[in-house]
Amino acid sequence: MVTRIGSQDKDLQELFCDYVPRVFRRADFRRWCAWGQWSDDYHAFALMDAGRVVANTSVMRMRLVLEGREVTGYQLGAVGCVPSHRGRGLARVVMNAALDACGDAPVLLFANPTVRQFYPRFGFQPWKQMLFAATYDAVPEGPPAPTLSLDDVKVRAGLAALSSEGLPATERFGARGYATVASWTVANGFARPLRQLGSEAWVFAGVEGDTLYLDDVFAREPFDLRAWIPRLIDRPIRAIRFGFTPERYWPGAVAAGEDTEADLFVRNLRLSPEAHRFPIMAHT
Repeated sequence: MVTRIGSQDKDLQELFCDYVPRVFRRADFRRWCAWGQWSDDYHAFALMDAGRVVANTSVMRMRLVLEGREVTGYQLGAVGCVPSHRGRGLARVVMNAALDACGDAPVLLFANPTVRQFYPRFGFQPWKQMLFAATYDAVPEGPPAPTLSLDDVKVRAGLAALSSEGLPATERFGARGYATVASWTVANGFARPLRQLGSEAWVFAGVEGDTLYLDDVFAREPFDLRAWIPRLIDRPIRAIRFGFTPERYWPGAVAAGEDTEADLFVRNLRLSPEAHRFPIMAHT
């Protein structure tokens, strides 16, 4: 029987946290849980054996933005089975339970290339994601934009407010209200620094080589992102790469190849034929 684990099931959350590193070597949920980020939007559908989670599919309810329209959808994550129980069809059982909970709503997930054949069995189809880049020369100037830490409960609350109430980074294919998803990436040490651009705009950004990587923007109102570039860099840059479709903040950015790091699969969801990239900080 599939067990549904929600925000109030603290003992079961512990078992889920024990399961995750047995399947995903670099992932952990303990810090995320300690930050209080397991909300009512997140449920894990787990199979238990001898008091331990052995297979799971998690569902995150999301406010998806599709061509400027906001719709309720879901994103799946933490899909897997511990090595000792593979080959028994358990992943199929938890996938079906999770999708039953989603009903006819749009569903998406990001998967590594080794499991491309698994998700089409459940009605998913692959969808291409693009990378976006712009040539841009800039040098550091002015006081550096402050770095914020999600260890601070006030910063977590601020990110939640900007994400929920502010502008989505992209209107083409994005989301709103996904601060708890972004915080998981931070809690696992996968995110670039969170920088404050005034009181009403925060970005995840960092410099590698001569390139500034802008992974996401959380802002209450439109603002001039270019004016802040010199304060986001600690060395001269010649290019910018975006972790989202930057039509709002950098309309001159160009598609710079396909994103091959994580394969997008969609179900009950038709996306724009225009090039797009779902914000990477919104990936579960």
